[in-house]
Amino acid sequence: MLASAVAALRGLDVTVIESQPFCGKKLRITGKGRCNLTNNCDIKAFMQNVPRNGKFLFSALNRLSPQDTMELFKSIGVPLKTERGNRVFPQSDNAHDVARALERYMKRNGVKLYEDTAADIAVSDGNVTSVKTENTEFLCKAAIICTGGMSYPLTGSTGDGFDFARRLGHTVTEIKPSLVPLNSSDAFCKELQGLSLKNVSLSVYDSKGKTVFSELGEMLFAGFGITGPLVLSASSHLRGMEPGNYKYSIDLKPALDEEKLDARLLRDFEKNANSKFKNALNGLAPRSLVPILVARSGIDPETLVHSVTRQQRKKLLSLFKNFTVNITDTRSIAEAVVTSGGVDVREIDPRTMQSKLVTGLYFAGEVIDVDAYTGGFNLQIAWSTGYTAGQSVCPDND
Repeated sequence: MLASAVAALRGLDVTVIESQPFCGKKLRITGKGRCNLTNNCDIKAFMQNVPRNGKFLFSALNRLSPQDTMELFKSIGVPLKTERGNRVFPQSDNAHDVARALERYMKRNGVKLYEDTAADIAVSDGNVTSVKTENTEFLCKAAIICTGGMSYPLTGSTGDGFDFARRLGHTVTEIKPSLVPLNSSDAFCKELQGLSLKNVSLSVYDSKGKTVFSELGEMLFAGFGITGPLVLSASSHLRGMEPGNYKYSIDLKPALDEEKLDARLLRDFEKNANSKFKNALNGLAPRSLVPILVARSGIDPETLVHSVTRQQRKKLLSLFKNFTVNITDTRSIAEAVVTSGGVDVREIDPRTMQSKLVTGLYFAGEVIDVDAYTGGFNLQIAWSTGYTAGQSVCPDND
């Protein structure tokens, strides 16, 4: 949508081939329907949030930075606000407003919209000559592939762009889910289904004990395992999900070190000295989590609190600070927020988004092998690469 509007603004004759009944179907569900459209940070900070091929984006981000993006959306009628973590949302908290503004911007600039499914891109002597759909063919000098990846396929992201790229000689790196919920073999996840943990810390360690991810925030237990903002962020740091590759640990009380947490436990135990242990943790943990903590502590639930030993209390402390979850693998790519992998960046000119193999072929967005953490970074990649492609396509305006 942005690539087409920018290209049309330059006076080019632009047609968008859209397989869905309306534009921006995936955009309209991002950020739980609120659309976290960018992150209000500088380019250096932005790069630190792109674990995969971040350097490739340097030129595109300099063409359209997060601040430029914010000004652009304000100029087309989308007032914005910045929230925790520099996340930028429309003031209305409505993703449809972002999509509608882009639609108006396209139409105002003269973009033509054609509802059909792209089937093939024709090339002659190394140059794009036409785009074929299921029902017709468009003769053209250039084509921009903005098909997304394979996440949320019902929105139209079915991997078509990867197929087009492969047929035209491009390398497509391994496609995997990113920003995705995680499956667990622990039975207690099903028991805790629907429990949201706020202000906890999730840490992920590799097989050598190195911290791969550690962040404070919110997460959710599900029947299959764990999900929520912390879990999605953690998933984007994972490379290879073979058994034993990673250890997942939740600090249920990150604001308290072990000494302070022990003092808090002792106060609660003194108040409940003659109660059964199974009834003594309600002030420290959500009600549904208490039976799990009791079971994993190894302390007999019927034990009177005043009989709990110092050693048993120490094990309980460790459980609060290091509540482990056994993760087996990720959920399917259909449930992922973004696709990791895509068209190899070594085959794309980062200054223009044009293919190095086919003249007139451009790429933008998730189809490229670049992905980032949560917080508006992935949408900014879409804006910057789309803007760059729109500015660069048909350089002679032919």
